[in-house]
Amino acid sequence: MPLTTTRKQELINTHQTHGTDTGSVEVQVAMLSDRINQLSGHLQKNIHDFSSRQGLLKMIGRRKRLLSYLRQQNDKRYAALVEKLGIRG
Repeated sequence: MPLTTTRKQELINTHQTHGTDTGSVEVQVAMLSDRINQLSGHLQKNIHDFSSRQGLLKMIGRRKRLLSYLRQQNDKRYAALVEKLGIRG
């Protein structure tokens, strides 16, 4: 269930901070959130897929660490990103 190239490019274009930005915290969190949403849908259909559940929990932890880093660096960017993605943060 990896992200397609076109979907990845859409996420980069909507969350980048400057023209050549592909790896900022905002972009990484947006990609992780999209993968988390896809995997959550998969796990609702396939309840006994425990290895995917473990991967989901690792992605959630990584997103949480990135969000806490962003919150320490710039609280306004953090609040804007959480509101834009519609996550609890």
